Amino acid sequence: MALPSGYQLKLAEKLTLLNERGRGVLVRIYNIKKTCSDPKTRPRFLSDKSMEAPIRIILRKFPHLDLRSNMHQLAPVQRDKGELLRTLTPFYQSFLDVLEFRDHVYELLNTIDAHQCFLDIRLNHDLTAGYLELVVTLVVLVLLLARVEERRLLLGMHRCAQEMSHGASDPAFSRLAQMLLEYEHPLKKLVEEFEPHTKVSALLSLHPVYMRRSQDAEQWRREQILSLLSTPGDMLSPCTSDCMPCEFLPLEVMERWILLGFLLCPCALGSAPPCLQLWLRALRGSRRLRLLREEALAVHAAAEELLGSMRGYGKRVADVKECREHAVAHSGSLHRARRQFLVGAVRELEALLREQPGLLGPKAPQLLLALSLCRSELRWLLQHMEPRGRGRGPEEPPDGPAELLFLLHQLRALAQTHVRLLRRYHSRYLGQYHVILLSDVIQNLSVCPEEESVILSSFVSSLSALPVQDADDKEPLDFTALRLDWFRLQAYTSVAKAPLPLASNPDVARAMNLIVFHTKLLDSLDELLDEVSDLSDLCFYPRPMEKMFQLTLEEPSLLRYSISFPLLCSHFSHCLHPMCPEEYPHLKAAALGMCDRFLEEMARQASACIMDACAEQHKLSEQLLPKHCAPIIGKARGKKGFKQAARKGETERDKPGAESHRRDRSLSTNMDKLHQTLSELGLSFSHVPTFTVFEHTVTPSEYLSRHLETRLSRAIVAMARYNQSTQEVARPSEVLLGLSSYVGSIQSLGRVLGLDPGRIIRSVLLQQTQPRDGAGEPTLTSIYTNWYLEALLRQASTGAVVLAPAMQAFTVGQSEAELSFSPAEYTDVTEMQALAELLGPYGLQFLSENLLWHVGSQLSALQALVLENWDALVRIRSGLGRRWDMGELLPRLTGAENVLKRMTIIGEILSFRAMAQEGLREVLSHHCPFLMGPIESLMDAVSPDTDIQVTLSIFQLASAAGIPCEVDPALVNVLAGSKTEGSCPQDRSALPSLLLLFVALALPVLASDPGSCYSPELGGSPNNLHCLAKAIAQLSAALFTLHNENIERHLKDFLLVASSSLLQLGQDTERGRVRNWGSIALLLQLVVAESPFLTPAVLESCFPYVLLRNAYREVCREPPR
Repeated sequence: MALPSGYQLKLAEKLTLLNERGRGVLVRIYNIKKTCSDPKTRPRFLSDKSMEAPIRIILRKFPHLDLRSNMHQLAPVQRDKGELLRTLTPFYQSFLDVLEFRDHVYELLNTIDAHQCFLDIRLNHDLTAGYLELVVTLVVLVLLLARVEERRLLLGMHRCAQEMSHGASDPAFSRLAQMLLEYEHPLKKLVEEFEPHTKVSALLSLHPVYMRRSQDAEQWRREQILSLLSTPGDMLSPCTSDCMPCEFLPLEVMERWILLGFLLCPCALGSAPPCLQLWLRALRGSRRLRLLREEALAVHAAAEELLGSMRGYGKRVADVKECREHAVAHSGSLHRARRQFLVGAVRELEALLREQPGLLGPKAPQLLLALSLCRSELRWLLQHMEPRGRGRGPEEPPDGPAELLFLLHQLRALAQTHVRLLRRYHSRYLGQYHVILLSDVIQNLSVCPEEESVILSSFVSSLSALPVQDADDKEPLDFTALRLDWFRLQAYTSVAKAPLPLASNPDVARAMNLIVFHTKLLDSLDELLDEVSDLSDLCFYPRPMEKMFQLTLEEPSLLRYSISFPLLCSHFSHCLHPMCPEEYPHLKAAALGMCDRFLEEMARQASACIMDACAEQHKLSEQLLPKHCAPIIGKARGKKGFKQAARKGETERDKPGAESHRRDRSLSTNMDKLHQTLSELGLSFSHVPTFTVFEHTVTPSEYLSRHLETRLSRAIVAMARYNQSTQEVARPSEVLLGLSSYVGSIQSLGRVLGLDPGRIIRSVLLQQTQPRDGAGEPTLTSIYTNWYLEALLRQASTGAVVLAPAMQAFTVGQSEAELSFSPAEYTDVTEMQALAELLGPYGLQFLSENLLWHVGSQLSALQALVLENWDALVRIRSGLGRRWDMGELLPRLTGAENVLKRMTIIGEILSFRAMAQEGLREVLSHHCPFLMGPIESLMDAVSPDTDIQVTLSIFQLASAAGIPCEVDPALVNVLAGSKTEGSCPQDRSALPSLLLLFVALALPVLASDPGSCYSPELGGSPNNLHCLAKAIAQLSAALFTLHNENIERHLKDFLLVASSSLLQLGQDTERGRVRNWGSIALLLQLVVAESPFLTPAVLESCFPYVLLRNAYREVCREPPR
């Protein structure tokens, strides 16, 4: 037996498919509009000057284009027809989709009208909502199509290119062109087309729902619509409603249905007073009606224009003007009051549900209603923050949107976190209550046809199959078939003369609407949450979003809610549609860019506050420096004697710690404000560890860590106060004190912000041990390396700075040059240890490499001097025992003073390097003795029989830890790269021994230098003569190791030649030449003390100790001359 015609209509299936198709076509037309309006993405031919003539022809003669008569003007189109056809085919297909969609919509509307379908949003909700959404989608599509300015050009150009390529145009072109012409005035044409399709009953059914939902904040407050505490006795009772889906139906969706629906059937406004009341109420609520994304309609202007062009609607035009004035005057305050109410009500609801998540089960509708109201107000606010036209500024600054947005995210997170709780509660609800309710309703039906009976029985069977006891929460549930069957049943029972009319059996609708709602909570909670709280459209309001974000950052009490803006970007992927994949890269870039800007600004402000707090702590720690205690000590001493009158205008300086004394706690200091700001931002950054934006995992704390690393690096470098032009720099101990203060502050504040302060500090300090940091900026390593080389050691080479072994530091020399700094304050033991703390082993290795590079350059100059005197030195070495030959050859040596000067410079460099190495050793011994012990044990294991390469490897490890070695491996490597080119291997191996010979023969020259006089206070000579000992000892060890020769033998030869030269000098009768003979003699003992290869016995064999004793007595008795 054939089914009645109502079962064959497939209204439910058609409404579902057409609504989904309509959304896709809408997105495609929107994409065309945006593509053509953006100069970066619009088709190339629209801006091509060669196409100007064809464009004028096409626009003037559209849609009737005669290619034969206009072939000359259309020659550029003929030339690029292939490319044009490929470019324009997607646009043409999209326009064709609009035509097909319109045809299918009108066909379905005719079917619904022919069968006189009953529509009531409270009974057949899915059918009525689908009908209204389909009509509005068509209206929005037509309005959006009319806003594509290039629509005629795109269509006409495609027709020309296709006809030139294939010899004929598309068969659908004529109908498509006619549609474009008809919709030049879209609303007027739509009114004509919808005249036979008037379904005012569907709109009128919205009256009670919309009137209740569009009330002002005072009425909401009186009704306590979101309060769970207003009726404590009903707190555990489940929320019910005659039409549950209407309870959280978005307010802006209803307004769009009402405003656009009554524009299509204006005759209903005069025939039914409830229709007029409903329409005017919607007109007073907003000034702009959202069509799609950021596309909006000035609804009052459009209504005035449409109704003004129709006869008999003058009174309605006056009503529209009155509503527009009312909206301009009161809509802002209306929605502001709503937002203020929602902030308080939703805050209370969220706190209660977070404290007692079990209430989510019975009060899930309350949560969804709160989400829907918040979403509606946020959308309205973003839409009306745009400029309102010429002569009017933007909307007033909003109040509370950040907290409202934050609470929306919190409610969503609560529902998603407790999904298992919701599932257990509502599965029992469906299985124990709704099954019985639905069975009773079915039994009370007076008539139930076979098809309806089968569907209703399947509902009962599906619900009965739900487990009543606790089941596996991971078991998948799917009620999609049940919901679709209910949609079908609505269609079957809503047609005229239906065997089971739904209008006569409202109990079925009430029960099934409630059942469908609970099934969505079981198997599609995320979809339900997106339906009521999705904010993906806000992606298209970047300027209002950024304005709201900036206003949030400017208010300290709202900083904790600033994370809601980056979290909002995770919604933006929901605005994609499968019919328009071209949008994906643009939307992805926009979402990631907006999220990145929000987090960057938050991190910038948070890092600035952290660094300001660290700077405050640094100032407090600087007050405890010893240099600041002198005024206090002087003042304390002054009190013991006569009381001195205070100088006029002199202010008393506060003692350290005075900032902690406070008489009134209400007075907030700068540190209080910084801590408050950081506490608020800390709540924001630690709100979520990660979230996802377009398949990208975003970690907010990483943004703050990166900014903090950059700012901390800059702050550390700024603490050095380095001025390259004046060569001024802070002492390492002062920088270390400031660094300790910053590190301590970051460690304490990092816990508040949810950071890993250890990782940040390690990263920054490790970068400071390199010459450049991650951003390519100079670090403490490069600053102090340059300063010690360019300022300190350069002055030492001129005699302005002297190495004082007695003080274990460099000090001011006897030069007339004025120094802008005190060398002792930068080179004493404390400063060297502070320098080692700052630079670490890596930084000191860089410093050492630069120092040894200068040693290598000096050695190259020394080798050049040896080569100049090669013949004389070889003959002297071969005739050392013959005094008559020596007397003849010594005057031939040139550059003796230059050799001694360069060797002294090398000694100064190596002495400073040794001081830095000693500081490093002390620091490492203090921080990691467990590491120094094994290294020192390795050093003890080295013997003369150990392979030289193994020995150098161990020495290299020890040298990196600051432990002095018999042979400096770094110096060996530097000298290996500075070998003299162009000479035979025998000459290269003879160079070190000849250099030592040259130095030994040149030592008597220093006796006549007044600066060579030994000073007991310094422990050396004013001309840094004593630095020669370290240069001789370390250079000889490195050079003879490099040439694989016996170090001890060559040093003994040096002592023999040097002692012989000094003994001969001592026999000289000229007083000027032997003035500082004793100081030169002491140099030999210093060489023995510096070299591990020499012993005092060796020196005794060639230079009697009694002479050294006499030299000591002489230099200590006589004052320096």
